Amino acid sequence: MPKLPKAYTEFARAYPEHAEAYEALSGICREAGPLSERDRALVKLGIAIGARHEGAVHSHTRKAVDLGLTPEEIRHAALLALTLVGFPNMMAALTWMDDLLPSKPRPKKSAAKKPK
Repeated sequence: MPKLPKAYTEFARAYPEHAEAYEALSGICREAGPLSERDRALVKLGIAIGARHEGAVHSHTRKAVDLGLTPEEIRHAALLALTLVGFPNMMAALTWMDDLLPSKPRPKKSAAKKPK
């Protein structure tokens, strides 16, 4: 299991009953439906991006890497957010992901034709 953030471990130490209840609720939500662990990781990453929570994007990027998702798959989650949460929010998410991902993507050739 990856190391938990210091803020969370301090919260759990100060409020053990709250942390236990939070973790129990998390488990109930995780097991409530048919999504695979991989799908749940991408959904949670998308929610973190949409909410613009840097710490959550970091956390869920780490979890996605631990599950074997590639940097391209993880960055794709941010690209999908472009039309929903806007360019600045998408760019913020990409920079937060790049704090953790091993390599930056290479530009792809666009399918769109350039105007003459």
